Amino acid sequence: MTTTTSTDTRIAAEKLDAVLATGPRPPRASALTTSLAFGWRAILRIKHVPEQLFDVTLFPVISVLLFTYLFGGAIAGSTTAYLQFVLPGILVQTVVMITMYTGVAINTDIEKGVFDRIRTLPIWRPSALVGALLGDAVRYTLASIFVVTLGLILGYRPDGGPVGVVLGIAVLMVFSFAFSWIWTWVGLLARSPQSVMGISMMVLFPLAFLSPVFVDPSTMPDWLQTFVEINPISHAVYAVRGLMSGDAVGDEVMWTFVASAVILAIFAPLTMRAYSRRR
Repeated sequence: MTTTTSTDTRIAAEKLDAVLATGPRPPRASALTTSLAFGWRAILRIKHVPEQLFDVTLFPVISVLLFTYLFGGAIAGSTTAYLQFVLPGILVQTVVMITMYTGVAINTDIEKGVFDRIRTLPIWRPSALVGALLGDAVRYTLASIFVVTLGLILGYRPDGGPVGVVLGIAVLMVFSFAFSWIWTWVGLLARSPQSVMGISMMVLFPLAFLSPVFVDPSTMPDWLQTFVEINPISHAVYAVRGLMSGDAVGDEVMWTFVASAVILAIFAPLTMRAYSRRR
């Protein structure tokens, strides 16, 4: 009996040794590696749930067609002239509006328990958040390419040429990445994905529409012009529109970067604090 037990134990140990790695333990993954891994995870969500691209495709199509052909003649005298003005603004509005999905995705992970599993992994703790932001940056790029391509089909002709378009999109990516930290923070605090959606829409709609996206602010009342001029989205619109039009807008680009830095300085620490204290 004892001999049989010893033999079984030895066989089990040999089987266990056969499946276990015999080499040295691999080094711990770096912060960059884990962040990129979580970024890839965010991109895979698009593959498995392609409906997530509806906000990247349908929303800008509706916005461009609706405002160009419904209001273009009344505002600018012709739809072609209005398209040159409104398309960069709609580009900014589209990308800024979809930044809220970063917070929605994080809150969904919290609700499903994925968040707790990630926190137990021996990795750089902020990598899940940074990776989610990097993955969503791909969505912002896809949205930008789609809007510009749609505009070119409809007759938009940027005087800044390809270089101006690329620079405009690059500035928008910086601003959107910083803006995403706001919704990452909200996603960590809100009780449900629906709450994140509701809060973000309540904030984004006034900011997006009370800006120079659709009309020249000089036509607005003085008190409203004051709000528009201090709205960070307005500076992003001026910067992107100017770069794509080939105008000198170095000051607006600078203010866009300043606004991005301020948002990061405020909400990145708040986000990391909420992430560390989350239970």
